[in-house]
Amino acid sequence: KQWYQRRVAITAGGPFHFRAPSKILWRTIRGMIPHKTQRGMEALNRLKVFEGIPAPYDKTKRMVIPSALRVLRLKPGRRYASVGRISREVGWKYGDVVDKLEVKRKEKSAVYFEAKKKLNALKAKAEAGA
Repeated sequence: KQWYQRRVAITAGGPFHFRAPSKILWRTIRGMIPHKTQRGMEALNRLKVFEGIPAPYDKTKRMVIPSALRVLRLKPGRRYASVGRISREVGWKYGDVVDKLEVKRKEKSAVYFEAKKKLNALKAKAEAGA
């Protein structure tokens, strides 16, 4: 009976999981890489994952991978899940914060893009006049 009591008392046995979407993605990619080898460790150290788009990367051009688009990969009517929704269901508390920051970033990006379009129009006009 004493052995059984000790056996049942172990509650924190895992498996433990991350809740943030970036960490879920990081862990998924880690499972695809030989992370116990030197080459795998270096590859994993080069990997950067974020929630949203942080400051140094919001100015860079974003790329789309056509082979990864849901519209092209899934048949119409198929069910799918987003990592953000799964994270919220699992207990991630910062989805609203990231959404607010994304709205702010998109507003700043729109202002920047309008200024860039005006500048490009002026350059094109100057080149046409010269």
